[in-house]
Amino acid sequence: MANVVGKLVGKRILLVDGECALCHGMTRFAVRRDKQAKFRFAALQSEVGQLLAAQAGLDPHSMDSMVLLENGHAYTRSTAALRTLRGLDGGWPLVYAFMIVPSPIRNFVYKRIASWRYRLFGRAEACMLPGIAGKNRFIDDIESLHEFQQAARD
Repeated sequence: MANVVGKLVGKRILLVDGECALCHGMTRFAVRRDKQAKFRFAALQSEVGQLLAAQAGLDPHSMDSMVLLENGHAYTRSTAALRTLRGLDGGWPLVYAFMIVPSPIRNFVYKRIASWRYRLFGRAEACMLPGIAGKNRFIDDIESLHEFQQAARD
């Protein structure tokens, strides 16, 4: 399959942990504040998530971070979170100002939360992302990735 990541101009795909209750909550939060439907979502553990992570130059088997694919680039950890908030409606883009904090400090906080996420928020029995994001915003197989890729060209 051709590299999809490099062709994402004006489109955003957020790869999140499909087994993480905190990640499900974050996805729900983003969907409710993304009225223009700029974001699409995929589970990191899915075939599509693994493919996209690999195409972005990331090791899909050792991902411990959300990944934002945007305009041909892959962002992880706190940068992915802040860039995601910047793309939402309301006052959330203001949080992007935290980008002035050096990334080692931001990522230290991100990694602490990530390491505690299962203990604090639990694991999901099944990936709830399709129900949260809605079928039209969730990329769950190669066919839906092709559809998204075609729409990105239009």
